[in-house]
Amino acid sequence: MPVKIVTDSGADLPEELAKELGITVVPIYVRFGEEVYRAGVDISEDEFYERLTHDPVHPNTTQPTPQDFADVYQKLSADADGIVSIHISGKLSGTCNSALMARDMLEGGCPVEVVDSEMLSMSLGLIAIVAATAAKAGGSLEEVVEAAKQAIPETYLFFLLDTLEYLKRGGRIGKAKALLGSILSVKPMLTMKDGELVPAGQARNRAKGMDKLFEYVKTAGNIQDLAVVYNTTPEEAQTLAERLGSVFDKEKIRMARVGPGLGVHGGPGAMLVAFRGK
Repeated sequence: MPVKIVTDSGADLPEELAKELGITVVPIYVRFGEEVYRAGVDISEDEFYERLTHDPVHPNTTQPTPQDFADVYQKLSADADGIVSIHISGKLSGTCNSALMARDMLEGGCPVEVVDSEMLSMSLGLIAIVAATAAKAGGSLEEVVEAAKQAIPETYLFFLLDTLEYLKRGGRIGKAKALLGSILSVKPMLTMKDGELVPAGQARNRAKGMDKLFEYVKTAGNIQDLAVVYNTTPEEAQTLAERLGSVFDKEKIRMARVGPGLGVHGGPGAMLVAFRGK
């Protein structure tokens, strides 16, 4: 029987791609006051960003519960030799802890390995894709875990935000707080390092920020997989993908949308590039 792959909605994996690769996505919870939604299940991206922009109540997020994961593991274990559960950075979310608790709740049977990707959004998604590809090729539990772990230091994420205000509100700003004193018109650029959000520079305006995202990819070299991720500006994402077609096969560039789980913290106008290289 095959090894099954599980991730969370913080991976921003497009639904069709997850289905194609057999990846099970466990939703993160989004709360607007007393109203609770499962990201990507009970509230769509369009509905979420409409409320994020206009609702006076600022939302927050909660990781899936251990029971959420236990239910998924139990269901998958019926026809799996093992389960590899790959999640958003443990320094930004308690999702990995929930998955570990769920693993310990299972009594024997199908083994579960939990992997902290140290990433978020489609950088996590790209790592899950590597694991799913290894699983589909007939890899053992150990081989699939190793493939995922080897992909982590080869995977990069850079993003452009309109403002740090949403990160600040959500308490996820971390080392990026060093940019808070910047001139208001400057657009912050961030990346991931050792599982944390850290500054990657700043751009004088939106157009310069898009140029920087392009340059991050262009100078990387030997790219194996690439994704462009947006939340409220799809035309801008398409334009960036067109530009990136000069350095990577445009037909293979993955397009994805930042879901509610991360949109809470990035705010409208977020634009990301995630890529894996040797």
